[in-house]
Amino acid sequence: MSAGAIFVWELLGTAVLILLGNGVVANHVLRKNNGHGGGVVMITLGWGFAVFAGASIAAPSQAHLNPAVTLGLAIADKTKWGDVPIYIAGQLVGAILGAVLCWAAYKLQFDDHPNRDETLGIFSTAPQIPNKAWNLVTEIIGTFVLVVWILLSPVYAESGGTPNFGNSALGYAGVAFVVLVIGQSLGGPTGYAINPARDLGPRLAYAFLLPIKNKANPNWGYSWVPVVGPLIGGALAAFVFLAVHNLT
Repeated sequence: MSAGAIFVWELLGTAVLILLGNGVVANHVLRKNNGHGGGVVMITLGWGFAVFAGASIAAPSQAHLNPAVTLGLAIADKTKWGDVPIYIAGQLVGAILGAVLCWAAYKLQFDDHPNRDETLGIFSTAPQIPNKAWNLVTEIIGTFVLVVWILLSPVYAESGGTPNFGNSALGYAGVAFVVLVIGQSLGGPTGYAINPARDLGPRLAYAFLLPIKNKANPNWGYSWVPVVGPLIGGALAAFVFLAVHNLT
C-alpha cells in the first residue's frame, strides 16, 4: 500500500475513533444533552465501540489507529519501519480532526457549560492521583494488555483440514472488547489513554484550535505520560511476542 493510502485510511479511522470517543465523554460531562451524567459504563462502552467503528473504516491500512500499536507491530516485524512515520502522522492528524468534529457536534453545549475545568477532560486524560511515575506504570500496563492481545490473539488456521477461526471471526469487535475491559478494569487511575494520538491530538486541538470559552490549562506537564507510557507498553508487548515465538 502506498504511503498516501496509509495516511488517508489511518486519518479517517482515527478521526472517527476520536469523534465518537471524545463524543461519549462530552455526552457525559456537558449539561443540557441527553447523556449528561451517564457514567463510566457509558464512557467505556462508547470508547470500545468507537474503536470498532474507526478500525472497521481503516481496515485497508490494517487499522492501527494508535502509535503504540504501530510501534509494537514494527518491532514484531509485522509493519515496515519505513511506514511507521506515515502511520503516526495519519493518526495524529486524524485525532486532531476528530476532536474538532466532536467540538462542532457539541458546540452549543460547550457554549452553555459553566465549569471550564471539566472541558479538558473531554479531550485528553488526567490522573485521579497525580504521580507521574505511577501514572506512567498504569499507562504501560494498560497498553501492554492491548498490544500483546493484538500480537498473540489466535487467528484463522487449519489443522488436518479443520478450520480454527481463533478470534478472526470477531473481526474488529475483538479489539473493541479488549479496549472496553481495559477501560473498566484499568481505566480508573489515569483515564486509560493507551494511545499517544488519542491523547496528544485532542490536547493540541483543545489548546490551539477549539474556540471554547474560558478553557482550562492543557496540562502540558502531564501530557508526556500518555504518550511515553503507551509507547513503552507497546514495545514491551512486542518483545514478549518475539520471546514467546523464539520458544517455539
